[in-house]
Amino acid sequence: MSGSDLLADGFSRVHGIVHDVLDGLGDAALVYRADAAANSICWLIWHLTRVQDDHVADAVGIPQVWLAGDWHRRFALPLEPGDIGYGHNSDEVATVIASADLLADYHDATYQQTVKVLQGLTDADMERVVDERWDPPVTLSVRLVSVLADDLEHIGQAAFIRGLIERQA
Repeated sequence: MSGSDLLADGFSRVHGIVHDVLDGLGDAALVYRADAAANSICWLIWHLTRVQDDHVADAVGIPQVWLAGDWHRRFALPLEPGDIGYGHNSDEVATVIASADLLADYHDATYQQTVKVLQGLTDADMERVVDERWDPPVTLSVRLVSVLADDLEHIGQAAFIRGLIERQA
């Protein structure tokens, strides 16, 4: 199995869990926050998808699905179009409100672009430096593993929150 095949498998797992978490959730559950400073399922899935979209597109020099597919207008969030949620405070987290269907559709579009990118990569491509602001410079493989790790962390948090909601019912 190549490195890109392994990453594709990882992103497919995130994709599946996103759908599992969103399945049957109503609007109130999507924006539920365990306390005033906690993230909601809606914010977590939006954010993990934005990070995947932004970072994968940047690493290979293609447009983000969010911008090219007009998703930023469909969501109509009171945020800058390039915002990915990094560093959001509690008030900003609260502004991310969307339906489960919209979140799933945007995630599907981003996942499809990610898989297409991965299918076009060779193991040699993985050694290309994509960010020289770090020491050592970040290679494509390191960036993609970082995105996958971030996605897994956030989808795990979203699944946990869903469990909290279901146990309160």
